[in-house]
Amino acid sequence: MPYAAEISRANPSCFLFVIDQSGSMDERMEGGTSKAAFVADVLNKTLYNLITRCTKADGCRPYFDVGVVAYGGNGVGSGFEGALSGTILHSLPEIEKNPLRIEERVKKVPDGAGGLVEQSTKFPVWFDPKNTGGTPMCEAMRRAAEVLVEWSDSHPNCYPATVIHVTDGQSTDGDPEHIATQLRQIATSDGQVLLFNLHIDATSSAPVIFPATESALPDHHSKALFRMSSGFPPHLVGAATERGYSATGESRFFGYKAGYEAIVDFFEIGTRASQMR
Repeated sequence: MPYAAEISRANPSCFLFVIDQSGSMDERMEGGTSKAAFVADVLNKTLYNLITRCTKADGCRPYFDVGVVAYGGNGVGSGFEGALSGTILHSLPEIEKNPLRIEERVKKVPDGAGGLVEQSTKFPVWFDPKNTGGTPMCEAMRRAAEVLVEWSDSHPNCYPATVIHVTDGQSTDGDPEHIATQLRQIATSDGQVLLFNLHIDATSSAPVIFPATESALPDHHSKALFRMSSGFPPHLVGAATERGYSATGESRFFGYKAGYEAIVDFFEIGTRASQMR
């Protein structure tokens, strides 16, 4: 049965985030935050949550190799800066040790009497928002494929890599569908690479999340992103239904016109591991 390999220190898996940093990501969402800034915030929280989940008494365990491919007007390259900028993928303990900075944030927590109080908290930042130029999606998919061919060859029996791709527009360097098909064919003995695509939107339009067909999608671009996306891994169906989505084994791991809540859910469900030891 594919996608069943146990994830351990000796047999890690891989998360690769592919993030659109084109000029249109400067568009403001409801509430005034730019799409680029909100996605960066969610990605940083996702990295922190992964570290927390993989931290035991002996520290953060290397259950995952994690990387970010960023693409936009500055080209395609690592989305990490500073000590992590040299290569795309890094072990989770290496990421834990090398944030760009630690910010002081304020969050609201229950006060024990039915209300909320503000509490200061430290927030590590690994990935900064950027937005400039076009959308070289094809080049980004090629770069992701190069990285994951090498990773899969080095981890032939591990749980296969997961790619979480976030974009708000159409490719400006060609049709990425054929490259995405090749990317999904990269495999370990436990299954093929999982490619999850999320189209984000600044309006309040009703999103289409985890559809089983492309019939409800409005145009060639959205239907192409649907076809580019992997089918739903069985162990993630429950994670999606817990959050109120109508996901089945026939669904694609794809979201269209996602807003705040759907973006957060997509990252949360997409980074659920199988069995960690």
